[in-house]
Amino acid sequence: MSQPTASTSLAVNENVIKAALQIRTAHQQGQPCEPVRDLLPAQCLASAYAVQQLNTEYFQQQGRRAVGVKAGLTSKTVQSQLGVNQPDFGVLYADMFIGDGETVALDAVMQPKAEAEIALVLKHDITVNEPTVVDIINATAYALPAIEIVGSRIANWDINIVDTIADNASSGLFVLGSKPVDLKDIDLRLCGMVMERRGEQVSTGAGLACLGNPLNAAVWLAKTFVQNGSPLKAGDIILTGALGPMVQVAPGDVVETRISGLGSVTVAFSPSHTSSTETNNSEEQA
Repeated sequence: MSQPTASTSLAVNENVIKAALQIRTAHQQGQPCEPVRDLLPAQCLASAYAVQQLNTEYFQQQGRRAVGVKAGLTSKTVQSQLGVNQPDFGVLYADMFIGDGETVALDAVMQPKAEAEIALVLKHDITVNEPTVVDIINATAYALPAIEIVGSRIANWDINIVDTIADNASSGLFVLGSKPVDLKDIDLRLCGMVMERRGEQVSTGAGLACLGNPLNAAVWLAKTFVQNGSPLKAGDIILTGALGPMVQVAPGDVVETRISGLGSVTVAFSPSHTSSTETNNSEEQA
């Protein structure tokens, strides 16, 4: 995907740089840090995205490959709790991808939690101004069931909206199912979701929980990235947001998500670092 840009003309100042370094150091050392919100203007989303952008540029310069974007805060309830009226976004990197049925070391993501999502994979760029649901449908190759393993570089998930945006929307890893489904064959609003952990049902939901329709989240992302001058590209992966409450995970857990019309996706968690990936922790939807 093209280089994402923060939706701000705000000059990068010393505190933005300090916040970016604090989060990046936590990521690299695997040790959560203090919240960064006190370094930035209260509820200033532009400053938070500037922090995220600095780290995006750094990681890409270090060779990490961006492969898509995620929408967070797609639940109206969570938006209300954090005092915002829109979702947020983060960048997906190739080294965050986990295959269906694979095992992840619990320490690969700091303070990890799992949530069920619907992923879209694009076949065309989305460059039009004010993209619509029709543009998203026409640009989408297929949909997949997904599990996002969210995490926080902020200690104890002590976050507000500024912290989570600065922290790449609390991203960690993502697991994709392997059976593509054409959008014409399903109504994403009505896709029911059941998540099981060790065979016990722990989360339920539906596409309606994601801004009324996961396609609405994709429209918001596409519009945001067009406005920022870095439109979504063919091949990009879009995680459209949580279909239900996220759940905590522990060593030995096997998490399976089933989404009607899309099939299932599974991931297991090992107690020690046996996979080359990344891990973290929060309660509501990231």
